[in-house]
Amino acid sequence: MIIAIDGPSASGKGTLAKRLAAHLSFAHLETGKIYRAVGHEVIRQGGDPEDERIALLVAQTLNPTALSDPELSGDEAALAASKVARMNDVRDVLLKFQRDFAENPPGGEAGAVLDGRDIGTVVCPDAAVKLYLVASAEVRAKRRHKELLERGEASIYARVLQDMKDRDDRDTNRSVSPLKQADDAFILDTSGLNADKAFEAALVEVEKFGHR
Repeated sequence: MIIAIDGPSASGKGTLAKRLAAHLSFAHLETGKIYRAVGHEVIRQGGDPEDERIALLVAQTLNPTALSDPELSGDEAALAASKVARMNDVRDVLLKFQRDFAENPPGGEAGAVLDGRDIGTVVCPDAAVKLYLVASAEVRAKRRHKELLERGEASIYARVLQDMKDRDDRDTNRSVSPLKQADDAFILDTSGLNADKAFEAALVEVEKFGHR
């Protein structure tokens, strides 16, 4: 069974995906980390993230365990990710990586939960359950602002809000795999929901397919 969770940044999809996967004993893949992992590994090997030959070799040998590296949340990994993500051959390899993960979950699990921005539309269009999480830009900016402060990083709410709106615009209007809701996705507005309530609402949809 494949569960696809899409939505804009800070809509709560990552938290929900991890919780659903743990509850169902499914494998979980946070697809947003894949390009970061490739870019970071290229740098770790002393290469240039803009070198398509090296980036492709790294992508072809990517192991899911690499996605747990805490350094992937840093700015260096983010910048490297933006460079390798422009390479069509790398994108093709990583698309296959995601589909292989979904169809053959690590550890022989009975299913997989993937979260990102094009899971239900591009990566796994035949997923049994498709959830599309939304929340107002203001709510999402408050969440991100709080997260940054808790990590000890400097943050200004107004700037976070503008960055959030800019990112939404880029993700929605990009030419390759833009952020959009699959026609058969269940829309879950998390603006007024805490993590528990969002999980309960999502689980209702999953249980329609016989999984508890």
